[in-house]
Amino acid sequence: QVQLVESGGGLVQPGGSLRLSCAASAASGSSFRTYTMGWYRQTPGKQRELVASIVSGGSPDYAGSVKGRFTISRDNTKNALYLQMNALKPEDTAVYYCNARRVSFRVEDYWGQGTQVTVSS
Repeated sequence: QVQLVESGGGLVQPGGSLRLSCAASAASGSSFRTYTMGWYRQTPGKQRELVASIVSGGSPDYAGSVKGRFTISRDNTKNALYLQMNALKPEDTAVYYCNARRVSFRVEDYWGQGTQVTVSS
């Protein structure tokens, strides 16, 4: 019901920056603002982990490993989610996924296809 498309990934040197974007497209009857949005990342052999999340009205939350370096934001008028990543480290290398989640009478959980972020010299 919600389609998510990530973009902005790529190769960057340690200490560099990247800005990820997620474009959301909801089916008729759905509203972007009703979903909590988040960025997750996953590497081989490791569980997918939450990087940052943000509710419709703001109030961002971050994983301890990225706090102070990453900034999550959303624009409800554009149905868009962003992740500004600064001071990137090799440990940040992963596939980053955009997520939309809503809990009402049922749980709705949607994922994008992912975008590769590689931090290397």
